[in-house]
Amino acid sequence: MNDAHLHMLVNHFPIVGTILGLIILIGGVYFRSISIKNTAYFLFIIAAVFTVFSMSTGEGAEEIVEDMPTIGHEIIHNHEELAEKFAIVLYLLGVVSVIGLITNIRNHPKATFFSYAIVAIAAVAVFLSTKVGTSGGEIRHTEIRSEAVNQNSNAASPKSENNEY
Repeated sequence: MNDAHLHMLVNHFPIVGTILGLIILIGGVYFRSISIKNTAYFLFIIAAVFTVFSMSTGEGAEEIVEDMPTIGHEIIHNHEELAEKFAIVLYLLGVVSVIGLITNIRNHPKATFFSYAIVAIAAVAVFLSTKVGTSGGEIRHTEIRSEAVNQNSNAASPKSENNEY
């Protein structure tokens, strides 16, 4: 098993875990349930841990695929830049989730504030996760790249020089 394979194994959880965590946290805030909020916080913490693994295998994965046909350095660089931003937000989300968990356990008056702050951070993380996931998918799935979509759109609409109606 090489770094590209390891990267493919671990890189999905930060994305999916963050999306699920946000949905669960919104439910916890709506229903005012500490246990539901704590479940979301645990998901965010685990997502942050998986982010460490994903980032540490990303460089090795890049070395393996960067010289493959149809890949190129630009698309990998774009994915790497987005992943670094996403990782920073997820690390922040993980740390603040630990604080939120502690405030919930201790019934601290600021627990509600942290739940709303974590919703905001998680929303940013989910936005970035969609960008990172798409840019990562574009590395090997050329059919989802914007230039492929544009080429298919142009091919689908035939252009005639003599359009007489």
